[in-house]
Amino acid sequence: MREGFAFSTRFRVRYAEIDGQRVVFNSRYLEYADVAVTEFWDWSGIGAALGDAWHSTEFHVRHTAIDYLKPFVLGDTVEAFVRIERIGRSSLTQTFELCHAETGDLHTVIVMTVVNVHLPTGKAVEIADDVRGFLERIPA
Repeated sequence: MREGFAFSTRFRVRYAEIDGQRVVFNSRYLEYADVAVTEFWDWSGIGAALGDAWHSTEFHVRHTAIDYLKPFVLGDTVEAFVRIERIGRSSLTQTFELCHAETGDLHTVIVMTVVNVHLPTGKAVEIADDVRGFLERIPA
C-alpha cells in the first residue's frame, strides 16, 4: 500500500490503449481514473450502506489536473491509488496516483474535482448529509 492511501486497484495496459510507440495515449489516463474511482466506490461500501441516497447522487467532473511523470507502456500493470482529498458543500476533490505495480514508480498524479449535480437542471446542489457523513468516514 502507498502512504496516505487506504485503497488501490490494479489493471494491465491493453493494446487498444497505446499508440505506435507502445505508450499509453494521454486521454486514457482519465479512463484509468474512472476505472479506479468505480472500484473505490465499490470498496467503500457506500452503495450498499446508503442505497437510493447514493444512487441518486450524481457527480460530474468540474476540473482535472494531470501531471504526467512517466508513461505507461504495453504490458505494464498499473496500480491506481485513490483518496478523497476534500469534501466541499457540493463537491469532492479526489487524488489518484497511478503507479507501476511491480516497481512502485509513480507515473501519473491526477487531481479531480467533481460536483454533485441535480440532473434535471444541471445545477450544483449540496451533498446530502447522510452521503457527506459516509464520505467523511472513508479512510484516506
